[in-house]
Amino acid sequence: MDEELKKELEQNLKKANTRSAFDGFKKWIPSIIIFPIALYWVINRGEYGLIDNADLVIHEAGHLFFRYFGDYIYTLGGTLMQIILPSIIFFYFFRSEYRTGMQFSLLWLGQNFINISVYAADAQARRLPLLGGNSVYHDWYYLLSKIGLLHYDAEVGYFFFAIAILLFIITLIMPLIIQD
Repeated sequence: MDEELKKELEQNLKKANTRSAFDGFKKWIPSIIIFPIALYWVINRGEYGLIDNADLVIHEAGHLFFRYFGDYIYTLGGTLMQIILPSIIFFYFFRSEYRTGMQFSLLWLGQNFINISVYAADAQARRLPLLGGNSVYHDWYYLLSKIGLLHYDAEVGYFFFAIAILLFIITLIMPLIIQD
């Protein structure tokens, strides 16, 4: 009986450890789906899309959340929340060791950095339509003015855009970084 049980266990282990060629490909499916999305966002930087509605709500909630931390942090709070929320979701998936969740949360974080890059680059021109119309001030005009970098708004915007592209690259090569 023991001999029979050993053989059965060995056969089950062999079946469990067999990997097909599809298994190697399967881990790249999220990257294949993410690539055209990320490329679209990079090429169409500054165009308003459906996900931007959710980002706008999160941005405004950030102002509400950080309102007790002074004017500068209050103003920065919208941008901070756009970075913090996807990052929290990323770390949840990281702790759960769920690579696909990590990839899509980094994709969202990168998309937020593209939004931030457009908003920061608009600081001098102040052409973007703001929620609240003319009665509200431009966050990045205020932020960059306070630290004496208003004339570098385009450079700040490109810095955030570079972060977005870096996040997209990391997202795409995640199957190489995180092994099963």
